[in-house]
Amino acid sequence: MQRRQRRAAAQGGTRVGANWTPLCPPRAHSAPFHAPPAGSTQSPGRACVPAEEPGSPATRAMEEANLSAATTGVALPLGPEACSSSPSPGGVAGSTPGGPSLPGREPLFSVFTVLVVTLLVLLIAATFLWNLLVLATILRVRAFHRVPHNLVASTAVSDVLVAALVMPLSLVSELSAGRRWRLGRSLCHVWISFDVLCCTASIWNVAAIALDRYWTITRHLQYTLRTRRRASVLMIALTWALSALIALAPLLFGWGEAYDARLQRCQVSQEPSYAIFSTCGAFYLPLGVVLFVYWKIYKAAKFRFGRRRRAVLPLPATVQVKAAPQEAERMFTVRGPRGSSQTSGDSGREQKEKRAAVMVGVLIGVFVLCWIPFFLTALISPLCACSLPPIWKSIFLWLGYSNSFFNPLIYTAFNKNYNNAFRSLFTKQR
Repeated sequence: MQRRQRRAAAQGGTRVGANWTPLCPPRAHSAPFHAPPAGSTQSPGRACVPAEEPGSPATRAMEEANLSAATTGVALPLGPEACSSSPSPGGVAGSTPGGPSLPGREPLFSVFTVLVVTLLVLLIAATFLWNLLVLATILRVRAFHRVPHNLVASTAVSDVLVAALVMPLSLVSELSAGRRWRLGRSLCHVWISFDVLCCTASIWNVAAIALDRYWTITRHLQYTLRTRRRASVLMIALTWALSALIALAPLLFGWGEAYDARLQRCQVSQEPSYAIFSTCGAFYLPLGVVLFVYWKIYKAAKFRFGRRRRAVLPLPATVQVKAAPQEAERMFTVRGPRGSSQTSGDSGREQKEKRAAVMVGVLIGVFVLCWIPFFLTALISPLCACSLPPIWKSIFLWLGYSNSFFNPLIYTAFNKNYNNAFRSLFTKQR
């Protein structure tokens, strides 16, 4: 036994019970080099202490001393200080005195991000205020309490809801890190439902306005004021009913899930069958309707305007004037007032119908340009299991939202009655 202890002492360790405890534990890899104090026989990098029983107070004190000595030379990059620590000449990271420095660290929001967010906030505010102004004008002016202004009012309601309920939450989602949804599952379902409902209603209201204009031009005798009022009420009811069906289908029939708790993602259901149903019902079907309707409007307007020009050719009158000036003057004085009033009435109606046709064409063109990139992506992505970069998804989504901003601008630009009503509304308020 004594021989074993002497042998262990010679090897630099001792055996306590069944455990072997070295007198000089090896230096940790993360501990820096420490020179031994003057007059010490200790070898560099070794802290030799007498062996103790495991778990004794002396052993724990030794472990804490070794741990503190190992950590004094290494600054662990935890938290924000990881980005602000500067390397020392010896290769060991150490924080600068007087507070953490920020060399090379990018700010939380870049200048470009601040500009984009400012533009989006202005877009939301302008969309909300402009559509609200259209609604207030239609409600206050009695002349607007008829067709087609009720269709314009329905469109303005859907666009106001887009600006008030959909676009702000979408902006919050864009600003979150990684575009994650941190507002919970219930609010995600509410947001997605209102998004699909309001955007679909806005699209179908454009189709309803195009249909009303088509029937007014092609069936102006059969499409009386009473028929027009009933048709507009029916189209508004069908618009909101179909939009609600498309928006609530995932919740009512379990058609996919909008919220992913693991990825913290909130988006429209990516079920392929629902993607086909929703995109066709919300965009491609009304797109086909408005394109067909505008083509028919263009053909009908071109035919009617050409027929009117052929009906009022002035060739016989010029011949009569050259042949008999006095007779021509007498004919002009007798028939002139009636003919001139009829011609001016026809030209006024022709200009009105032409302006309405141009308005519908601009409305449809802006609608197609704003929404077709988003709906092409929404249809193709679930079917091919591919995905665009998030930045392009955001661009296409906000381009579609901007259609709610352009709609009231197009109404007021091609209708002088709205401009006069706006001026009278503001003058009365003053």
